[in-house]
Amino acid sequence: MRSTTIRFLVAALGLVALGVAVPAQAQGTLLQSRDLSRFRDVADVAMSPDGTHVAYQVMNNDRPGRPYPEIWVLDVQTGRSARLTTGDAPSSDAVWSPDSRWIAYHGEAAGHSGLVVAHPDGTGTTFLAPVEGTNSPLPGQGADITWSPDSARIAFISATPGPETAAASGDPMVFTRYLWRPTAAEGLKAFNDNRRLHIFLATLANREVRQLTMGEYYEHSIAWSPDGSTILFCSDRSPYADQFFHYNIYAVAPATGAIRQLTTLETTQYDPVWSPDGRQIAFRGTTRGLTDRETTMEDTHVWVMNADGTGRREVGKAIDDRQGPPVWAPDGRSLYFTVQDRGSVHLDRLPVDGGTPEVVVGEAGSVGSLSVAKSGALAYSFASPSDMAELFLRTGTTTTQATHLNAEVLQGKELGHVTSFEFISNDNKYTVEAFLVEPVDLVPNSKHPLIVNIHGGPHGQNGPAFNFRDQVFAAKGWAVLHVNYRGSTGYGQRFADAVFGDQDGNEAQDVLYGVSAAIRRYLWIDPTRMGVEGVSYGGQLSYWLITQTREFKAAIPIAGITNLISYNYLTYYNQYEQMEFGKLPTQDDLMDTMWKRSALRYVAQVATPTLIMHGANDPDVPIPDAEQFYIALKDVGVETEFVMYPREGHGIREVQHQIDSIDRSIAWYQQHFPDKSAAVPIP
Repeated sequence: MRSTTIRFLVAALGLVALGVAVPAQAQGTLLQSRDLSRFRDVADVAMSPDGTHVAYQVMNNDRPGRPYPEIWVLDVQTGRSARLTTGDAPSSDAVWSPDSRWIAYHGEAAGHSGLVVAHPDGTGTTFLAPVEGTNSPLPGQGADITWSPDSARIAFISATPGPETAAASGDPMVFTRYLWRPTAAEGLKAFNDNRRLHIFLATLANREVRQLTMGEYYEHSIAWSPDGSTILFCSDRSPYADQFFHYNIYAVAPATGAIRQLTTLETTQYDPVWSPDGRQIAFRGTTRGLTDRETTMEDTHVWVMNADGTGRREVGKAIDDRQGPPVWAPDGRSLYFTVQDRGSVHLDRLPVDGGTPEVVVGEAGSVGSLSVAKSGALAYSFASPSDMAELFLRTGTTTTQATHLNAEVLQGKELGHVTSFEFISNDNKYTVEAFLVEPVDLVPNSKHPLIVNIHGGPHGQNGPAFNFRDQVFAAKGWAVLHVNYRGSTGYGQRFADAVFGDQDGNEAQDVLYGVSAAIRRYLWIDPTRMGVEGVSYGGQLSYWLITQTREFKAAIPIAGITNLISYNYLTYYNQYEQMEFGKLPTQDDLMDTMWKRSALRYVAQVATPTLIMHGANDPDVPIPDAEQFYIALKDVGVETEFVMYPREGHGIREVQHQIDSIDRSIAWYQQHFPDKSAAVPIP
């Protein structure tokens, strides 16, 4: 048995970077891990109804802890931007009043945090009400601030204690709910706080606040009707809401608090929005009876129904890909929404009454948030292959990039080119696409290591949009391969369904076939220096693959599942395996199948040095999955280290933790790759 590394690492802020230094002459032209703290990117975008300004959220990485948001406002005519708020408090979720005079947002004013309003130039800042949140797992929440059509009142979402809150936070702690863990990214608390989300109303003139909805349910995703009589919201009011995940759309009268249910479906609806004339409601929805709380196999499509809930029709059926929240065109005749398409996220426009979809933004990269003014002018965020998300404006057919947040940090930097290729799957059923990030020092007759980075989900996608970790690897002279294996989104529903009942099966073979295809096509890849890594389902496949092959010299699974059985009873979303396999683990012989598809069962076959990374308080893939595999690797004599990140939930979010993860990964790969330079001439 080979000697093992006996250190158990608990990573914290301020850890010394472990990467190999870049030569001094290259420092200014190559990205390094510490550059992450200098990057910023645009998140939520909101164009004023009159089209004169755009409020946009900027995510910053220059403080300890997780990235934090700030609201900035762009004057469209002058092209100048200014931060809306002052001080160090974060601000987010900007929503314009219908008269374009005010911005409501979550922030701080007069020493209080909560719902705040201000004029677009930052004057008139007024604190209206405290806002409380919950760590309960509530996926797909839409708008949590909405204005009345006369710009006089604001409806907002805030949390109040639930009937289980006191007992679950006492000494001893007593749990009675099935859904007793917090949401995936929590990382700060181990348990669901059981607080309930409700709708509140605030009057701008006198700052009067009153609670509109009550009870043990969660209300969210709100939209005030154009005539002022109704507020839409989403909620799951079935007696089995903890076990099964199904939002329906409801309407509440702000004058009386009377609630009526507009949809009575076993499927799930998200993001309801009124048409400009108030006669129709658009929303995202599914068609299947089982939709998972964390990752759903079925693509959401855009639907439209009448204001009373009748006449539902799937307008997004014309596009066989996963669709984002709908936004009405000003004339009410068409809808804008994002579409995942072969690794990119495009912006489409689709006539409500049928017709041919129009691709509005179809460049390689990812459209994020979008907003439309009454004039039809568009504002949206877009991450290109060469930059994180920036703000773009589009009027007619003219598109302008309005922000250049990372111009300074990217100036003179060499980036790895992203290319794509296709190959036929091992069972000859599918054409699979992969994206390859080339090393920056690629020259004729050179050889380079390859890092295989596997995306999570499994119902997600990777593509050409800027990826900081990839580009740091590219700066080291390494290539990065992303395979959109079967089960990925962006390739139609049939492809997303192809992983059903087959976890750690043919989708894993897709990854290996993608590696083989890359080696055959790109002769500069050095097959003796390959590593594999991934987060969440990507971590799961990383664990699995090292039990099936020894072609990787090092592995770095992050937040991955190793034991499908124990995981199922520790995670916060129990219906995941039921959705993926079509039945509960306790039914038939599924428990045996799940064990056969668990990497832990085959740990004795592992020979790959493995650096395990996991958030200490991960409720999505709880840390026992990492702990089990770590000890098992010790038992079979495989070199391993375990890096546990405090204050992290599912994935790694604190900026210094991300930097540390990159540096440790580089050091781990360099330690276990054969002793060659980054670029070695081919004999």
